[in-house]
Amino acid sequence: MTSNGGFAPVFCTIVPPHVLDKLAQHEDPALSGPARRSLEHDAYQRTRRRLTTVIGAPAVTPPAQAVNGKPHRTIYDAGHTQDLPGRKVREEGSEPGADATVNRAYAGLGATFELYQKVYGRDSIDGQGLPLNASVHFGVDYDNAFWNGEQMVFGDGDNEIFLDFTIPVDVIGHELTHGVTQHTANLAYFGQSGALNESISDVFGSLIKQYALGQTAEQADWLIGAGLLAPRVHGTALRSMKAPGTAYDDPRLGKDPQPATMDGYVHTGRDNGGVHINSGIPNHAFYLVAKAIGGHSWERAGQIWYDVLTGGKLPTYASFADFAKLTVRAARKRYGAGDELEAVQKAWEQVGVRTP
Repeated sequence: MTSNGGFAPVFCTIVPPHVLDKLAQHEDPALSGPARRSLEHDAYQRTRRRLTTVIGAPAVTPPAQAVNGKPHRTIYDAGHTQDLPGRKVREEGSEPGADATVNRAYAGLGATFELYQKVYGRDSIDGQGLPLNASVHFGVDYDNAFWNGEQMVFGDGDNEIFLDFTIPVDVIGHELTHGVTQHTANLAYFGQSGALNESISDVFGSLIKQYALGQTAEQADWLIGAGLLAPRVHGTALRSMKAPGTAYDDPRLGKDPQPATMDGYVHTGRDNGGVHINSGIPNHAFYLVAKAIGGHSWERAGQIWYDVLTGGKLPTYASFADFAKLTVRAARKRYGAGDELEAVQKAWEQVGVRTP
């Protein structure tokens, strides 16, 4: 919740604008066409999101099935249009159908709900059993996935650079976590607070993937969007939390611009002040914390981050230093002066962010 007591949901996409901008300038229309259409779609949705914020979105009342820690998922097929939500194709409890994209979306919503409910005791993304709705097959060759403040939306990709956006479960978890942030700290989507907003989604997106696979911090790949890039692309994912700046290096996409420390912090007016770029710094800090603590990252490391996100102390326009200080306090409060506190302090020091 914002300092003035209201929610200000924003339009958040998994693929950064600078990536689509690069593709939109390519001489090959098979690459530039889908990228340009995707940018146009995003601009339209961003404007719609702003209007909804001003006018006010209709309240969503959780149905009976959504209470008591049970998910209530509905998947729609947009039919390659921009009309949302589209035709209902699967609802809670129904059997899988022939459309793998529908099935993956349904499973990804469930994996996200499960982590938040079983690990952190949170009933859906708003904590009150909010129904989880998603639309698949959005647009034509749409190169993105997004949370629009009300639901999830997935494109099919262009099959030249990006594949189906329901493939990586961490992408689904990332976007739904924007909803969690919207209903808790509601971090402003600009500058360092916006980079924290993006980083928190990467953190919990990665934790959702690790939880679903039963992986330890050592076993996890710490990649965001692994499996999303088409085979011809020189890269492994959209972002790397373990090694920011190494996720891709492709003549069509360019080189991954994320810094791992404050020495590489990018000052820019694009992408809301570089929210998808500078998020590499707090991303790397979390990776260092999780690796130092060991075991399952969603337990102690994830708990510290969740405590800060939901603790009511994080300013809407928080800086990296604000967030770092609160993680130190959260670690000390929950675990005392032990390995967890030391891991948090050392991680932020290593990425160049000061803590008390």
